[in-house]
Amino acid sequence: MLTDLSPLIAATARWLTAAYPPCGGALAHALCEAQARQAVTVAAWLRYPTAIDAGLVTLAGPGGAARLDWITGAEPAEDHPAEEWAWRTWVDEVVASWAAALLADAGLAALAVAALGEGEHSGAPVEFRRLLSPDDGDHRAAALLRHPDLLAPVAGLHHAQLLDRLAPGRSLAA
Repeated sequence: MLTDLSPLIAATARWLTAAYPPCGGALAHALCEAQARQAVTVAAWLRYPTAIDAGLVTLAGPGGAARLDWITGAEPAEDHPAEEWAWRTWVDEVVASWAAALLADAGLAALAVAALGEGEHSGAPVEFRRLLSPDDGDHRAAALLRHPDLLAPVAGLHHAQLLDRLAPGRSLAA
């Protein structure tokens, strides 16, 4: 059984950067993509903390981007050839929602990275620098990707589940 979350992470990060595109040229695109990938990686590792969890999602499939497209008003996949949109079947709605919440809230992102130690995935906080402490260039490149108001419809989808995952039985809402 495949336990690698790479296809899910790549597709979900690609969806986020398409829905909230970078502001600028090639460097901005790379910086925006790095931030999206780091947020999605943290969210995926939280959502699927064990090899068994990862294996099950790769076996069953994550669900796709249809609902996310509808919420954000993205173009429907029916208008394009299937081979151009096949990657979208690997987008995970919950992971995209959690990643959006992490991108919009630095405090929540720090809690999420700290919680990774409870799972089977490895990763030191330094690996998530662009998520945890973005510099001015990161902010400029990902202005749409980090805008709380723009992210709210996606981030709000599964926000309660994320809070429960980070602090079971306690409310993190202030």
